[in-house]
Amino acid sequence: MSFLQEKCCFGFYNRETADKSKLFRCGDDDLDEFFTNDAFLQSDQLLCKNYCFTLDEDPSIIVAAFTLSNDSIKKIPGSRKKKVEKNIPREKQYSSYPAVMIGRLGIGIDFQSRHLGSDVLSFIKAWFVDPLNKTGCRFLLVDSYNKERNLSFYERNGFNYLFSTEEQEREFRGIKPMSPLNSRLMYCDLIELKKKS
Repeated sequence: MSFLQEKCCFGFYNRETADKSKLFRCGDDDLDEFFTNDAFLQSDQLLCKNYCFTLDEDPSIIVAAFTLSNDSIKKIPGSRKKKVEKNIPREKQYSSYPAVMIGRLGIGIDFQSRHLGSDVLSFIKAWFVDPLNKTGCRFLLVDSYNKERNLSFYERNGFNYLFSTEEQEREFRGIKPMSPLNSRLMYCDLIELKKKS
C-alpha cells in the first residue's frame, strides 16, 4: 500500500481547500504560481478539475496536487497514428480517441524523492479504468516540460512520446524549426493497464 493510500485523504483542490491549507509549494516557480492562482481561474472556467492529497494527520498539509481535463488524440500523421492505434481493433478505429490530459502535477517540497509522483499517476490510471468511471477514456496525455528529468519520469511510468522526434512535434504544432520546444506530448494507453487487472 502506498503512502498516499495509507496516510492521505483525496479531494478537490479548490479555493476553500487552499485557504484552509498551508501554502502548497513544489519548488518549481511555474507550478507554484499555477497552484497558487491559475488553477482556480481555470477551474472556474470549466477548463480543468483540480485534485489533491492532504495528510490525514494534518489536513492543512497538501502532499500532492494535479489537474485533469478532457482531451483527445486526433489527426496524427502516418507512423505515429499506427503506433497509437496498435492495440485498437481495426473495426473500432476512429479519427480521434478519448483522452484525459494531466495538465499539472506537483508534489509538495517536503514529500519529494518518495516516488509519490508515480503513486499519483498510478492512482489516476486506476481511476480511469475503474468500471464506475463516468466516461470513456482510452488514453492519458501529458504535455511534459521538455527536460530530461521530467521526460524520464513519465517514461518510467508508462508514457510514450506522441511524436518520435522534436522536429515532428514542432511541425505538428506549427513551431518554427529552430525555435525551442518547451514541452513534449506523451501518452499512456490505458488498455494495457486494463489487460493486467
